[in-house]
Amino acid sequence: MSATLRLSAVSKRYGEREALRGVSFEVEEGEVVAIVGPNGAGKTTLLSILAGTLEPSSGTVAAPDGAVRVGWAPQQTALYSKLSVAENLRLFAELEGIDDPRAAVERMLAQTGLDDRCDERVGRLSGGNRQRVNVAIALIADPPLLALDEPSASLDPAQRARLWGFLDAQARRGTAVMFSTHNPAEAQRYAQRLIVLADGELLFDGTPSELLAASGRGAAGALEDALLEFQQGSLGS
Repeated sequence: MSATLRLSAVSKRYGEREALRGVSFEVEEGEVVAIVGPNGAGKTTLLSILAGTLEPSSGTVAAPDGAVRVGWAPQQTALYSKLSVAENLRLFAELEGIDDPRAAVERMLAQTGLDDRCDERVGRLSGGNRQRVNVAIALIADPPLLALDEPSASLDPAQRARLWGFLDAQARRGTAVMFSTHNPAEAQRYAQRLIVLADGELLFDGTPSELLAASGRGAAGALEDALLEFQQGSLGS
């Protein structure tokens, strides 16, 4: 695998407060990475910097080819409720400057399984289908990395399973996926790797099994307990 994105000593300050402090890591092609940590840890700030919607105070975000391209799916969907699914996708395809917006829309409708909803107004969709449109928009320009902030927070179990089936398929195609979550079980089930943040600092970067081992638990242990133990031990040291 090759690196899709590289962060070097990224920090973000808001006046006296440091939301991120010297965070560094690489994201590999096709990798699924969960960003976990308590409220205020810096998860959304980190994803916003990755997506280019927020500038770091210091440090760099770089891609091997020099062009940082990240698809961004924020927790609050930025969709036009009076437009249809296809009209939303076409609008964002045109904003991205895609050469053939029609083909891009058809591709994303097929990939997300929204073909039968293409003419339906977004405002009438269920929460799960709106989230699928949100992710489709993030992927419309075929970015090498997809960043999602709490993508399954408002979804029921069936909607969540469908979303993760789609995201797993994207990763298998080579798209790196980074997502924040407050659900350790979700991170343990779907992520190959964990980025653990607390108070803007990177506490851990590794696989779920490595975190379980670091906390003295076996592979069958609960990641939520391991995370609590690890964070309390790190913050108390």
